[in-house]
Amino acid sequence: MENEKIFAHYGCGLCAPKTWSNFDASPSLRIQRLPFLGQLLARWIGLPKFPPNVRFGNIVHGLPLPPGSCAAIYCSHVLEHLSFEDSLKALKNTYELLEPNGVFRLVVPDLESAARDYLASSDVRACERFMEVTLLGHPKRLRSLSQIIRNHLGNSRHLWMWDNKGLADRLKQVGFKNVRSAKFGDSHLECFRDIEEEGRWKNAVGIECLK
Repeated sequence: MENEKIFAHYGCGLCAPKTWSNFDASPSLRIQRLPFLGQLLARWIGLPKFPPNVRFGNIVHGLPLPPGSCAAIYCSHVLEHLSFEDSLKALKNTYELLEPNGVFRLVVPDLESAARDYLASSDVRACERFMEVTLLGHPKRLRSLSQIIRNHLGNSRHLWMWDNKGLADRLKQVGFKNVRSAKFGDSHLECFRDIEEEGRWKNAVGIECLK
């Protein structure tokens, strides 16, 4: 039965369907899980509250799941927050976690789409818009202690951007097969219907592949 299989979702943030094993590596999650002081600190800093079924897990170092145990793995807008080196480690660890013919679906912001919009625009603010859309710039210096802490814990900036052809090639190098461009809701597995959000697939690279 499909509902007896492990579906792993890493970098889940606040999206944590009960049908999935949800993991996040945010330091703010660890703070919230601290006894007594965790919730007080989270409120003072202004951190979003994680659902109770989210566990701490860093895909770069490996999730607390046995190798070959997952029938499906999903990540949405995660890889762009990792350095290039760490993103490759994440892909390799994802491959190891999947069972044979297990399905990996991922979505990241599309660098090519943002670049095309920038180059096609005659707006004098096009450069500013590009930096805002890609989250590669810093619009202002953080001043207060709470702002600095929140920025560090939130890990919201982008460290490496991808396009379809580059990411597909890296997946193939890791060992994934049947690498194809994916669209919102086009998987044959029903489990992905519980986790995909249509808005996160706009102006994005979506890929599905098999181990």
